[in-house]
Amino acid sequence: MPKQHEPDSMDAMRIDKWLWAARFFKTRSIAKAAIEGGKVHHNNDRVKVSRDVRIGMELTIQQGFEKKTVVVKALSAVRGGAPAAQLLYEETTESIARRELHASQRKLHNLARPDHRPSKKDRRDINRFKQENVQSWSYHDE
Repeated sequence: MPKQHEPDSMDAMRIDKWLWAARFFKTRSIAKAAIEGGKVHHNNDRVKVSRDVRIGMELTIQQGFEKKTVVVKALSAVRGGAPAAQLLYEETTESIARRELHASQRKLHNLARPDHRPSKKDRRDINRFKQENVQSWSYHDE
């Protein structure tokens, strides 16, 4: 029968296993690849996969556009549900504010884009406009 650990029974564990248990990454191999790719930092230094994580450590984890700074609150060798995983860490207030700011900037940036691709009629109108203006410019140059 496999030995199950209580969340507070350990004082240290491998960081890739903790990231997996805290549900930052779906598998340990994805967590390992993220660590090796420089997506996980401790004290602004890249960490290695075998690095031990301890309670109270502050980690910076980048996932896609989001960069989270979290403080380790508990350790667990088993992967539980999402509510249990959220008890393993606490995100800093600066991190939350920074993520919300970046999310709002991305939303504003997306509003500047058109809602749809031009239809065939729109493309014909654009081409007609360009041809008429190119012809009018070429007459002025002569």
